[in-house]
Amino acid sequence: MSDLRVIAEIIAKPGSEDVIRGALSKLASATQSEDGCNTYELFESAAAPGTFFTLESWRGQADLDAHMQTDHVAAAFAVAGEHVSAAPAIHPLTPVEG
Repeated sequence: MSDLRVIAEIIAKPGSEDVIRGALSKLASATQSEDGCNTYELFESAAAPGTFFTLESWRGQADLDAHMQTDHVAAAFAVAGEHVSAAPAIHPLTPVEG
């Protein structure tokens, strides 16, 4: 079975970039030590500052599901709340055979 790869997009409201950057940095740090997390990287778009992406690799769906129930995810969502322009867009990825 191959790893589950995920991209999440989080867009800060104008003026809230530092709040979101801080919350996501704490989330990334805590997530990297989770059982089942292969990689969890945080990026900010150079083309659209304030737009953040996580590039994630999980052992499987159960590990991603467990991650979404952790206290550090809840804390990040609580901080982000009114500081994001929309709910995070979370995209589990499927390889394209070609």
